[in-house]
Amino acid sequence: MKKVYAITLFLLPLCIAAQKRVDLDRYRFTVQYRSLPAIQLDSSYHTYNVEIEGTKLMHPFLKELFPENSVIMEGWRKLDNDGHLTIKVKLDDLLPESFTVKERIETTKNSLGQVTGTRILYHQEMIYTFAANASISDYLGTHIMDNLLADRGYKQVYSSPEFSIKAVAEGYFGVNALNITANLYQSCVTRAMHYLSDEITTNFGSKDVTVNDFVWVVGNKKHPEYSDSRRAIQQMNDALFTLTANSKSENIREQLEPAIKYFAKIKNTYTSSNRHDRKIRYASFYNLAVIYYYLDDPQLMMKEANGLVLNDFDTQDGKAFEQSATRLKNLFKICNTNTRHFTINTALFKGPYEKNSVTAK
Repeated sequence: MKKVYAITLFLLPLCIAAQKRVDLDRYRFTVQYRSLPAIQLDSSYHTYNVEIEGTKLMHPFLKELFPENSVIMEGWRKLDNDGHLTIKVKLDDLLPESFTVKERIETTKNSLGQVTGTRILYHQEMIYTFAANASISDYLGTHIMDNLLADRGYKQVYSSPEFSIKAVAEGYFGVNALNITANLYQSCVTRAMHYLSDEITTNFGSKDVTVNDFVWVVGNKKHPEYSDSRRAIQQMNDALFTLTANSKSENIREQLEPAIKYFAKIKNTYTSSNRHDRKIRYASFYNLAVIYYYLDDPQLMMKEANGLVLNDFDTQDGKAFEQSATRLKNLFKICNTNTRHFTINTALFKGPYEKNSVTAK
């Protein structure tokens, strides 16, 4: 009986310690919001058109590409002409700079791994360059900005197929010049148009952004907060899952209230300075900062970020959140808004010379 009592006295502190220990697991979730433009223009500007200028040398290849169709500014309506913004794209020549023949030695081996023969294979390498730029102005003639889309300082390499005869490799480009040039030019123009689309959308447009993020959940099943922590995280996930770029974040906030209250309660329940309490408070500060970020509330996010720093468990996360909250606050100020969740119907936008909106093309 004394032995059982002694064992019980020995194990009791271990059980209590196991209950106090805080293991945190990452809980990953997906959420959506709308990007805001980095550069502010007249708030009435919502339409654009694209003009392409090529060269005489590349004209035979350009006439089949229709690169203007590939230029997309998300959140704006595209017109054939006379938009609020006109994007003029100049595509220069694709120019070969040098030709060299490279060789590769190929060996054959028997079943024992012994080399039984060799042969030399040849291919032609061509170094070429391409240049393109875009100029953006508004319908009043005001120059907005220039974009360098491709630079001749970037040397690109084309490699031909391999041949066993060196002379065939040396003459490959000469025989196939038209097809090779057409394919390379198309690839260069396509990349330039995609880059331009990204740039103008970032600077002036607005697009749906879907991100994967994570919060912290108690992973130790013996911890008294294990079940409640997971319930709160599930409530958070269910609410944020319905938060799209077109929905209003204030409509989601009510759904998030139970989770917000739970994490706030944790900070007031585990108040000691020991590592376990600081760790579970860290998770609560962290989770609340994430929630407020996607609720478009940089002020409350900053409050939780400051709490993370003062909690002194992982101050780097707190400082990173402080920076994110500041950036979000400044972005809202620049864009004269307080949300990244709103509906855009580009079909309703009219050009400066349109009396009635028409279906976007």
